[in-house]
This record gives sequence, C-alpha cells and structure tokens, in this order.
Amino acid sequence: MLDTGYQDALTLLELAQEEKDTSVLAEVSEMIASLSEQFERAEFRKMLSEDVDPKNAIVTINAGAGGTESQDWAMMLLRMYQRWGQDQGFKVELLDALPGEEAGIKNATLTISGPYAYGRLKSEAGVHRLVRISPFDSNARRHTSFTSVFVTPEIDDDFEVVINPADLRIDVYRSGGKGGQGVNTTDSAVRITHHPSGIVVTCQQERSQIKNRDLAMKVLRSRLYERHLEEERKKQSAIEDTKKDIAWGSQIRSYVLHPYKMVKDHRTGYVVSMADKVLDGDLDGFMKAYLTCRITGEWARGGAADEAV
Repeated sequence: MLDTGYQDALTLLELAQEEKDTSVLAEVSEMIASLSEQFERAEFRKMLSEDVDPKNAIVTINAGAGGTESQDWAMMLLRMYQRWGQDQGFKVELLDALPGEEAGIKNATLTISGPYAYGRLKSEAGVHRLVRISPFDSNARRHTSFTSVFVTPEIDDDFEVVINPADLRIDVYRSGGKGGQGVNTTDSAVRITHHPSGIVVTCQQERSQIKNRDLAMKVLRSRLYERHLEEERKKQSAIEDTKKDIAWGSQIRSYVLHPYKMVKDHRTGYVVSMADKVLDGDLDGFMKAYLTCRITGEWARGGAADEAV
C-alpha cells in the first residue's frame, strides 16, 4: 500500500513538473504528508513483535510511601493513562480504585482495550517519580513522590494459564460508594488472593458478584502470565544486562514540575520539556523511544541512579 502510494505521488509529481501546475503540486504535498504518517505508523507497529503485544492492557497503579503526596501522584498517573487511552480511541474501564484518606488514591486497576494497547503500554511498567511544590504543604516546600505502575496483557483462551482453585482465597465485601440511591447494598465486590505468588486482585466495577469475580480472575490470569514471561526473560542471560535499568521496582521516569518543567525517561534518555502535555496523556514519544531501545539494545546510562532531574 505504501509502495503504491509512493508510485502514485511520484507519477503525479512528474506530471505537475511537466505542466508546471502548482495546484497539482499542492496535491502531491498532501499525498506525501499522508504517506509519511502511514510510514510512521507502520514503523511503530513493526516494533511490536511479541505474541502478546496486540492484546488489551491491564494497568495497576500503587501509591508509594508518603501518604497524601504519593496518593495524589497516583491519581495524576491514573488520569494520564485514562487520557492516553481516550486519545487513542481505546475503551478505558476502571475496575477498582481505593481512595486515599485526604486526596488521591492508594491504588487502582484499569483496562485499556484497543489494538496493541499492551505492546505500547508495557513501556510504562516501573516506578514513576514526581518532583513539585506540594499543594498540601502550607510552607510550599518541594516534595518528591513515587508511584508504581504495573502493566500486564489481558489474556484470553489462546494462552493457557493453569490456576489451582485450592491456591485461591476469594473474599466478597460491599462495594464502596458515595451514598444515595446508587450505593451498592450487596456484597458484590470481590478480592482474590493467589497464595503461591502472593498476587491480590480486586474488582468492584459491576453490581454482580459473579461478573466481578470473572473480571478479577481475568486480571489474575494476566498477572500470572506476565510473571511467567518475566521469568522466561530472566533466563536469557544475554538480555539480562539490558534489563537491569528497566526491572520492576526501578525508577524509570522523573516528572519535574519545579523549579523547571521536564519529563525524563532514565532508561532511554528521552526528554520532554512540556510536562503538562505528558500528564495530559501525550506518551507516544516515550513509548517509541522505549521500543527502539529494546530493538537496538542501546539503553541510556545511569538509569535510576541518574539524579540530574
């Protein structure tokens, strides 16, 4: 398709040059711009070659130590990923969220459904660091907050994940609500604990306990499958060294809002000065830089130890 479009544009350009028709040249310019966008998309898609890359994504956000500061930061990240998904035209569903005592959230789980959602969002797994003047500090001091993001592919029946029912503890409880006629008065929320791995998932999106249980099991299967993939990756000693800076629990990215504005990915070295746009969901540049480094193996030096921001 790209080759055909290129040949058509080339033929039209030769015709415009022969006839010295500026209106045709304008049409050629539009065709080239369209071909350039198509090429960028095709190049980006070529980087997504793993079997699970086309899958939907399950994103889990956990506030770090620091109370209200980190919980507010977790809410900001939740909004960032929701905005990114919406901007892509993807379906975004919040499965579960635990509010903080004063502001923000302690944790949240959401699904982002669309073509190659996981392949693109896998770049976001790790610890995200925020530096800003705290809106909760009466002395207007600068605070640093940390929040963890975990991304897993939504696994369907094409991928076998065996779960022994004896390994599960399933608790039901009343879903949270703000009161009024819409509050849920039944024990429909579900929490599933997988004892061998220690993974705990919760879901209270639906009013039906059965539906919440099914959704929670889907999240659990995806988390277990991602853990399996990570174990397989670690067995490859040749890849191990390039993974050190991107392991779960490392600081992958810093968002600085004071004394200047900048967002820097410590793994790739990719830097953006427009922090507000990033927090509004403009993440494609970070995703492309991450995928490029995975292919080339050329990661930025310093990683989480980089204190430049």
